[in-house]
Amino acid sequence: MSVHNPYKVIIKPVITEKSTMLKEKERSICFEVHPRANKIEIKDAVEKLFDVKVDKVRIVKKRGKKKRMGRSEGRTKDWKKAYVTLKKGEKMIEYFEAV
Repeated sequence: MSVHNPYKVIIKPVITEKSTMLKEKERSICFEVHPRANKIEIKDAVEKLFDVKVDKVRIVKKRGKKKRMGRSEGRTKDWKKAYVTLKKGEKMIEYFEAV
């Protein structure tokens, strides 16, 4: 099954110290993406939503962590993260414009 709606492919940006450093140095932006999305769908979604040209996409699958609630034990959900590198000369994507 493929995901076609760009708003369902890109779930949210991942804002951490590492992603902020990559944004400044390597022009890479980190997003949480749909678990079934592939690199081509992620590239198309970012280009449509943010009106930029994408150079490459790297994907990381993250396993959920074990969590306890009293005696019962469970896990958080597995998720997928994508590092999107923009082409040279493209404007950088800003998460917050009206802060």
